[in-house]
Amino acid sequence: MSENSLSHIGKDGRAHMVDVGAKAVTARKARAEGRLLCAAETLAIVRDGKAPKGAVIATAEIAGIMAAKKTADLIPLCHPLSLSKVGLEIVMDEALPGFRLSAEVKTAGQTGVEMEALTAVSVAALTLYDMLKAVDKTMRIDGIEVVAKAGGKADYGY
Repeated sequence: MSENSLSHIGKDGRAHMVDVGAKAVTARKARAEGRLLCAAETLAIVRDGKAPKGAVIATAEIAGIMAAKKTADLIPLCHPLSLSKVGLEIVMDEALPGFRLSAEVKTAGQTGVEMEALTAVSVAALTLYDMLKAVDKTMRIDGIEVVAKAGGKADYGY
């Protein structure tokens, strides 16, 4: 991929915010997923409601939702967007063992919401990590990716 094909890099090689002003306002949505891998004992502590910092999953879900709303403050070249939905779900998975995280973000706008979905999953995973680090030093955040998007040029997964 050449530098000129990167939308955030101008012909002069400098970073800039992409001008989306001429793009039509359309319904847009994106879904991102990720995992937090941990020891089976850590999962049991959460399942049994014995995590030292309390309601681990609920807190991480709220943190992820709040983060999606602040994406433009965190990622320098992201457009600030009015989001119509941010949904985040965290489920325990004994087979990993660990947690599966999934976020879906929606807006009506001129640019997509992939970064908001990725931010929601990332911050939720970081929150889980923070809340459980006292009981598990082996945790690993893994596989954060956009799995579906709709409303732009490259729709997939829906």
